[in-house]
Amino acid sequence: MDLHSVGASELRFRTYIDELGGVVGHPARKRPLQDYCIGLMGPSERKSVEPIAAVTAPARTSAQHQSLLHFVNESEWSDEEVLAKVRQMVLPTFEARGSIEAWIIDDTSFSKQGKHSVGVAPQYCGQLGREANCQVAVSLSVANHHASLPVAYRLYLPREWASDRKRRRKAGVPPALRFMTKPQIALEQIKAALAAGIPRGVVLMDADYGRDGDLRQELRTLGLTYVAAIQSSPMVWKPGTGPKPGRRLPKAREEDADLVSIKEIALALPKDAWQTIRWREGTAGWLSSRFARLRVSLAREAEQWLLIESPPDAQAPTKYWLSNLPEDIAFDKLVDIAKLRWRIERDYQELKQELGLDHYEGRGWRGFHHHATLCIAAYGFLISERETIPPSGPHSPAPFAQIAVPEGYRPRGAAAAA
Repeated sequence: MDLHSVGASELRFRTYIDELGGVVGHPARKRPLQDYCIGLMGPSERKSVEPIAAVTAPARTSAQHQSLLHFVNESEWSDEEVLAKVRQMVLPTFEARGSIEAWIIDDTSFSKQGKHSVGVAPQYCGQLGREANCQVAVSLSVANHHASLPVAYRLYLPREWASDRKRRRKAGVPPALRFMTKPQIALEQIKAALAAGIPRGVVLMDADYGRDGDLRQELRTLGLTYVAAIQSSPMVWKPGTGPKPGRRLPKAREEDADLVSIKEIALALPKDAWQTIRWREGTAGWLSSRFARLRVSLAREAEQWLLIESPPDAQAPTKYWLSNLPEDIAFDKLVDIAKLRWRIERDYQELKQELGLDHYEGRGWRGFHHHATLCIAAYGFLISERETIPPSGPHSPAPFAQIAVPEGYRPRGAAAAA
């Protein structure tokens, strides 16, 4: 079997590429688009340009290498237009199993050596769990309980990069782009999603975004609901109290004796405030934990839900969320929505481990984003293919579809196929 042998999956893939080919500009770009996506979904352990060229054109690897390099690093096609087309084709496949429930804000990092790759700087690297030299990209995904898909993706440019004209020019950073914090990038992505008419969902975010009061306020202004992870330190008024009439809002506990930290509120809750709630079935059974919730008021914010998790074996509460979801929302539904953020973790796991999101070896702005866009495009096709594969069992997700590769091909260092 070769790369162009025709089966049902291959026919669907060709149709998918035909649609994407309509938004990458010149017709000559359709072939490298197809080959790059094939390489990303193939068996090679490394998904950078060189091994992709070897997979897709073993008889003319050098020429293919140059063609793919140009397509990814130099061609002026729009990442936004390609992602919009992917969204248009893929969302219906998992919306058929349920409406969009969540918009998930997150970021992912890529450990890097040196200082010349665009956006590289010493910063917290989630991949390593510590500060290190790395790149960080901010994304927005849409999700329901069946699937999720990134719909926006942008590199975070640290201040030292944003202000360095020489490095910016060399890396091809767009001249109009200025420094933005990660929450500001996420908010821009959300506004673009609203403008594009993407079905709304509850905005989910970890504490790095959830602790940003300005971001929460902007989401409320946009008419969006959210479940925002936060730390235990923010101050709230004790239940039944609030700011004194006619007085300015306090800035610290010393200015109002009724202000207490979220952690103090959690530790003071009676035993009957806690409930064991399960939220989804994992590989080893149902996931469950102990939760409590209550209505709280923060300075300059309307009353909202405070959700607290304290696993049975924990000495103290471990997680906290703020949410402006309706007051009458069911307790288990609130927990279920908060925990739906796991889907972005699955997205990044599969994008990195299966599709080589973190394998890009170039240094430029355009190549970094083109590679990520193509990874998301390939991922979108695989999501849609899952709908054609019967479930293998109650605890096993449908396997990734594999586009055929040349018979007998084995990438360097790869184990023989089982």
